[in-house]
Amino acid sequence: MDKDFEILLKEAKKLANKRILSEYAYCGHVACALLTKGGNIYTGINIDANCSLGNCAEYGAIVEMLKNNETEIDKIVAYSAKGVVYSPCGRCRELIRMINTSNLETKVMVSEDKICTLKDLLPEIYITKD
Repeated sequence: MDKDFEILLKEAKKLANKRILSEYAYCGHVACALLTKGGNIYTGINIDANCSLGNCAEYGAIVEMLKNNETEIDKIVAYSAKGVVYSPCGRCRELIRMINTSNLETKVMVSEDKICTLKDLLPEIYITKD
């Protein structure tokens, strides 16, 4: 496994721990770590609620990255407290692409033994037409 992905996976594993927030919500079941083109690592956890409110772990890591004025993601991984690497959902894939189109080249760990580019995961790009 690529050394950068080993580091990212280790960071995500440290955070992947389901925590009950209330009878309506929990967080941390999925954690994400990403490496920017600038060499910085950002992390995030998911938030889940009974009424479908919440966010993916990738979203949390991306928000942290954006707070630090970076938009280019080199590598990204999401890891579940169940011990499984998760591929980003469609919403997160589009978010990664939309914040910087060069992110189509982002390397995404989709399982512990498979890495794809975001471009491979988004064969049909969502484009709005006015």
